[in-house]
Amino acid sequence: MPRMIIDILTGFPEIFSGLVNSSILRNALLQDAVDIWVHNLRHYTSDRHGNIDDAPYGGGAGMVLMAEPVWNALDSLQTIRNAQPTRISMTPQGAKLTQKRVRELCKFEWLIVLCGHYKDVDARIFERDQWTEISIGDYVLSGGEIPAAILVDAVVRLLPGVIGDAQSAESDSFEDGLLDAPYYTRPEEIQGYRVPDTLLSGHHENIRKWRIAQRQERTQERRPDLWQAHLNKSNPSEE
Repeated sequence: MPRMIIDILTGFPEIFSGLVNSSILRNALLQDAVDIWVHNLRHYTSDRHGNIDDAPYGGGAGMVLMAEPVWNALDSLQTIRNAQPTRISMTPQGAKLTQKRVRELCKFEWLIVLCGHYKDVDARIFERDQWTEISIGDYVLSGGEIPAAILVDAVVRLLPGVIGDAQSAESDSFEDGLLDAPYYTRPEEIQGYRVPDTLLSGHHENIRKWRIAQRQERTQERRPDLWQAHLNKSNPSEE
């Protein structure tokens, strides 16, 4: 599989300074699984002061991210790479990010991620080009940078060779619609709290069954919406 390229468009590149130099993402870069580039939109504006926002037409509070710097950055990157990217805009108005969507994004060779900021972005950005709008939840942040970091981390960790133990990722929460089971490590007992006997038994089949039961119980208690979806998937109604 060709190395994935992720271009991040933002007016606040400093937010990403630690992201690509730590943990899984750093490992992904060293493994040549991905190239991550952070582009400062202020370098793509004709405004001599580097401004990338302006007041909205029609009045109202807040400022709006201008279309010009986004288009200039996008056109420049498409010319340089001579290809068409998958364009993603991080916005609370988008479809909610799920593990299924993350799996789908892993299949693309080139992602451009736009970090919205201020009150909103100029709507003509989406009129000229096709963008996939993604939200990380039903709440509002100061900008799209943190959501973009979450998206990038979720996608990159699933690329081939990034995580040493692929089975670890496959057993994570949401991979099959259920939450993950609880895990324990040494010592066997600490402050009166013991590791469940089943996990100490060495009986792999019993451990497997215990974890399945724990996953089902956790999902049913903590995320009844996921549990119902799991039941519907397991027992589809006959049409």
